Amino acid sequence: MEYSLSPAIYALFIAFITSAILCPVLIPYLTRLKFGQYVRSDGVKEHLRKAGTPTMGGIVILLSLIPVSLFFLHGNREGVALVLATVGFGLIGFVDDFISIKKHRSLGLRAYQKFTAQTLVAVAFATYCYFLPEFSTHIIMPFAPHISGNIGVAFIPLATLVMLGAVNGANFTDGLDGLEAGVTIPMAAFFMFVAWSLNSPILPITGAVIGSLMGFLLFNCYPARVFMGDTGSLALGGFVAGSAILLGVPLWLGIVAFIYVIEVLSVIIQVLYFKATGGKRFFKMAPIHHSFELSGWPENRVVALFCTVTILLSLLGYLAFNPLIM
Repeated sequence: MEYSLSPAIYALFIAFITSAILCPVLIPYLTRLKFGQYVRSDGVKEHLRKAGTPTMGGIVILLSLIPVSLFFLHGNREGVALVLATVGFGLIGFVDDFISIKKHRSLGLRAYQKFTAQTLVAVAFATYCYFLPEFSTHIIMPFAPHISGNIGVAFIPLATLVMLGAVNGANFTDGLDGLEAGVTIPMAAFFMFVAWSLNSPILPITGAVIGSLMGFLLFNCYPARVFMGDTGSLALGGFVAGSAILLGVPLWLGIVAFIYVIEVLSVIIQVLYFKATGGKRFFKMAPIHHSFELSGWPENRVVALFCTVTILLSLLGYLAFNPLIM
């Protein structure tokens, strides 16, 4: 079966309209429920003004992309698996957000609880994909896309690690107005064109994600009227990792998801350096976008830089993939 780009574009427009309509409906509702953002007092001082801004806006993203995606998927199993993975991580984020709001703290689920739940979803997704008859465990090499290797059963632990890394990278990236949505849109665009080139059934989902994020960004850009919370960021991380895995391009995440990577690495480096030096900090603050802020960069400038870098790297990723589709 040959998949056209048109359904993805239709999905993009429908998801955009749905998201743009749902946001002004949901924001007052979240405000009435007092589902406001908790801001740590020891963080960036300028962020204290954001306290109380409605969060859990990721609900809008999920409500926009799920029905649209399923409508265009016609029940294909790879696409349904990607939607379920996205929803699964989104549900973990929802629980995390809900606990955080109810207990008035910056952390919801305990670290081990969150990691365990994420691992279960990741392993379930990887195992399901591995046993799909139509799925290939070949991994395509960046800049040498004619070279691929079948990793066999090693696919399951590799895919699990990729998902955990991307999900937490997305989670750490979500810290400035419009940042997570802004960097994920070009990533989703990259996956859309790769899916089109490979004639992959996940193509409509990529369009739906782009549209839902564009609609959400109208209300999430600076100054944000709503935050996506972990509900949105974990779901998007699941989508990014799941798309890369299903398309056989997980190694491309080092290019197109570079911002996710440096956000995770900045946290790891900060923690390890703090423990090794008895309390000293390698960065002014982690994740690294906060370090830029504490160095005097305005929030908008940091977001613009990270989004520009992601757009350029997504284009580079397409060029790295281009020989395969010529």
